[in-house]
Amino acid sequence: MAISCHGALKDIKGATDFTFVLAGNPNVGKSSIFNRLTGMGVVTANYPGKTVELNMATTNFKNLKIGIIDLPGSYALGAVSEDQWVARRAVLDCKPDAAIMVLDATNLARNLYMLIQFLDLGIPIVAALNLVDEAEKRNIIINSEELSQLLGVPVVRTIATTGSGLDDMIQKAVDTAMKKEDIKYPPHYGDDIESNIKKLEKMLDPYDFGINRRALSILLLEEDSEFSELVGKHENGRSIVSEAKRISREIEKLHGEKTPIRIARERHGLAGSIASQVQGDVKPLISDKIWAYTTSPVTGIPILIGALALIFSFLFYAGNWLSRILSSNWALYASPLIDGAIFSVFGSGHFGKILIWGFDAGILAALAVGIPYVLTFYFMLAFLEDSGYLNSVAFLTDRLMHKFGLHGRAIIPLVAGAGCNVPAIIGTRVLTTIRERTIASTLITLIPCSARTAVILGAVSLFVGWKPAVAIFLIVLVLVFLVGVGLNKIMPGESTGLVMEMFPFRAPIISNILKKTWYRFQDFVFVAFPIVLVGSMLLGGLYETGYLWKLALPLSPIVEGWLGLPAVAGLTLIFAVLRKELALQLLVTLAVVMYGGGANNLLLFMTKAQLFVYALVNTIYIPCVATIAVLGRELGWKRALGIMTFTIVLAILIGGIAFRFIGYFHLL
Repeated sequence: MAISCHGALKDIKGATDFTFVLAGNPNVGKSSIFNRLTGMGVVTANYPGKTVELNMATTNFKNLKIGIIDLPGSYALGAVSEDQWVARRAVLDCKPDAAIMVLDATNLARNLYMLIQFLDLGIPIVAALNLVDEAEKRNIIINSEELSQLLGVPVVRTIATTGSGLDDMIQKAVDTAMKKEDIKYPPHYGDDIESNIKKLEKMLDPYDFGINRRALSILLLEEDSEFSELVGKHENGRSIVSEAKRISREIEKLHGEKTPIRIARERHGLAGSIASQVQGDVKPLISDKIWAYTTSPVTGIPILIGALALIFSFLFYAGNWLSRILSSNWALYASPLIDGAIFSVFGSGHFGKILIWGFDAGILAALAVGIPYVLTFYFMLAFLEDSGYLNSVAFLTDRLMHKFGLHGRAIIPLVAGAGCNVPAIIGTRVLTTIRERTIASTLITLIPCSARTAVILGAVSLFVGWKPAVAIFLIVLVLVFLVGVGLNKIMPGESTGLVMEMFPFRAPIISNILKKTWYRFQDFVFVAFPIVLVGSMLLGGLYETGYLWKLALPLSPIVEGWLGLPAVAGLTLIFAVLRKELALQLLVTLAVVMYGGGANNLLLFMTKAQLFVYALVNTIYIPCVATIAVLGRELGWKRALGIMTFTIVLAILIGGIAFRFIGYFHLL
């Protein structure tokens, strides 16, 4: 009666010698272990009706082909949120040969909770004791042999960032999978809990529910809705569920608290007892003091402001410098060669000129936006992630997030949205309610992603000045705040509490940062470049044939009349729905073709005020098609269309007001 292993999960299990699941909380280094084992050549899968993804890949180990399924990072196995439900369902349905549980050696007791749940489920386990280097710095010396004896599972010491211990970990998993022995159940809760579990086990003995009887008995006592319904549909199932409820009431009466809470307390107590037996005292580190400074409002807010100022200062100055070098050298060396080659082969007619739009001006625009701004931003984002600073920002902003109906953990997808809105919206799955995910996703669409940041820097900072560029970011931040507060007031429901691990500060490893940067930037290289080429040639075709001005004419009332922009600039904003940076790239392409390659083309084409309004509107209005698609998938098309309509109206309204405000006060 269990849901069967399906789709890509079934494929990877059938095509490998062994299949292992990788489990652990979101901040324990599980993703780093998965990436090192598989080289990040992954496929993803979703359970029917669920949006949380499983990452899957294969790796070769001593002539064995091993499938690795990376479960969603979570702190427990349950049905409270999608990530917990999917993690549990993947384990139960596909019956992996072994589970590799990644533990944080600096916070062992908290991490043992889910491992004990795995033991209850009867899953063969290998424990990867990760972050042992950080633990030793805190004078936490864990006796891994004693821990192995207490848990009844192999324990391997690992350091995900360097790959230390991973081969031994896989070998232990293979050994565990090959034993094919019945799993022992070391976890022992209170005598009354254990005796009641045995009562239910006897009642369940004649039936097969696709899960071991001890695990199912505990789930029934925990009042798990999924398995209560599953058992209730079976022959004599209602009587079993009724008996479980009766026993649950007795436990509640005896202990004075709900049975699920009591069982959770027993697990936490057992985890704490085991941890205390195998580890030494904690020694405060400098990184702990840094954490305290970055999470305290008194010191954390100035540090956050300073970090943001440092990031954007680097983007302003280094990005603008790189953009000027690329543009000037391209105009000096590349353009004559490309133009000469194209004209010599295809002539100087319409077709030759259209090709120059793509292969000269289009490539220049892509390089001048992508390398100085997108690539550098991804590098800095990866640095912040690997240092652990983003987690302290989550704690610091928890109170602010509650004003939006969210909690501090929501700041991570919001910050990630500054890189790309698509993975950021997917990242809202860490939030437990559709209300929280809708609010967070709406705010993410307003956060300037790297593409929109490139437009702000490449159009405003480069040609107007850094102060107007900062003004756009400030305007958007005010809009994000007002929209968040407004949505929190009009949408029913309340925000949930913040539950996160304190992930330690550590010196980022440059090789890991470079890998992360490239994997994010390669999307720009392999996806954006073709779009830029095709979009530039399409725009060139419209320009060379004269249709560009005809198509721009219907936009005049809004683009020229209200926003004060050239109508043709409005046309590039429509093209930018494909990719946000395409707006600037097509604008640069248009300017390059009309006025020649050089650093000041856009000022010949538009005024400073127009460039400001153009970048502001591009930043606020409807996100790119990839973001629209993921909004539809994550929230449903009704909510996605509502967000799209809202941002278009907001962008036009704010853009028109800004144009008149600038003109009235003669600001630019």
